[in-house]
Amino acid sequence: MDQFILQILNGLDKGSAYALIALGLTLIFGTLGVVNFAHGALFMLGAFVAVTLSKILTLSHKVVDETRTDFLGNPLQVDVPYVYDFFGEGVGDLLIDWSVPLSILAAIPIMIAIGFIMERGLIKHFYKRPHADQILVTFGLAIVIQEIVKYFYGANPIPTPAPEAFVGSFDFGVLLGFDPNAIIYPYWRLVYFFFSMIIIAGVFAFLQFTTFGMVVRAGMADRETVGILGIDIDKRFTMMFGIAAAVAGLAGVMYAPINSPNYHMGMDFLVLSFVVVVVGGMGSLPGAVAAGFLLGILESFASMSAVIDLLPGINQIIIYLVAIIILLTRPRGLMGRKGVMEE
Repeated sequence: MDQFILQILNGLDKGSAYALIALGLTLIFGTLGVVNFAHGALFMLGAFVAVTLSKILTLSHKVVDETRTDFLGNPLQVDVPYVYDFFGEGVGDLLIDWSVPLSILAAIPIMIAIGFIMERGLIKHFYKRPHADQILVTFGLAIVIQEIVKYFYGANPIPTPAPEAFVGSFDFGVLLGFDPNAIIYPYWRLVYFFFSMIIIAGVFAFLQFTTFGMVVRAGMADRETVGILGIDIDKRFTMMFGIAAAVAGLAGVMYAPINSPNYHMGMDFLVLSFVVVVVGGMGSLPGAVAAGFLLGILESFASMSAVIDLLPGINQIIIYLVAIIILLTRPRGLMGRKGVMEE
């Protein structure tokens, strides 16, 4: 039972990342009808926002420390972060320690701006083009973004630690009556799950209960009728592209302490996220979220040593096997709408 609960937790962790990326993908496809293969790159850029802010906060200059000497008795030169000069050592250490959560504040406007630039500068020219053209151009854009990041940050993963308060693991089993240390789970992965739930709930609440969201949902259902009413639906859809980019970016920011950011992490998640979208149903936001968690949990169970010993390599293909089975029995996915990509 303890292993069962642990795999559920691992699955919710993986599913959170899949669901957030798939949610942004579905927002873009549902509003603009664009199959955006550059969405994984937006996830990666969010992670590098966290890396960049961490590097900025740790920029330092040399200062002679009279209290410390080398073996010859000469005062040592030590590196002092610039944030100490502006805010003092106590606040400076706090800012450095909490650089990842603080990156959220920077990531929101940055990712929205990147989304606007992508949509207005390139993707708007492919609205009426075949989906194959959209896939090719956005995949090419993803490669360009990936190589730019590689040029500036290098090819190696860059460790980006979580705040010290969330370093270590939580004894989850004690709460459920198990022996101590039976179910140990990292604090930050729990934080990531709850953060994902907040973002997902926020997106659904925005679409469901705000006037802007209601107009967007109406435009997703019948774009021409909304346009006849005098509403500039194209402008609202452009804003939704920016919001979808921000969702992917925030997913990347908070994922940075879990998996050290590298230039190809977006591609690692991209294919799986598209499988999630297809399984959930093209254009279905609830389907994308449900499929993300479902496939995350299945992948987690397939990674157990007992399962791998019985079926070697099953953890690498389980998501695709499930996708094949679901699409054979439900061609539109779990919650797909009639007519979406069926022309």
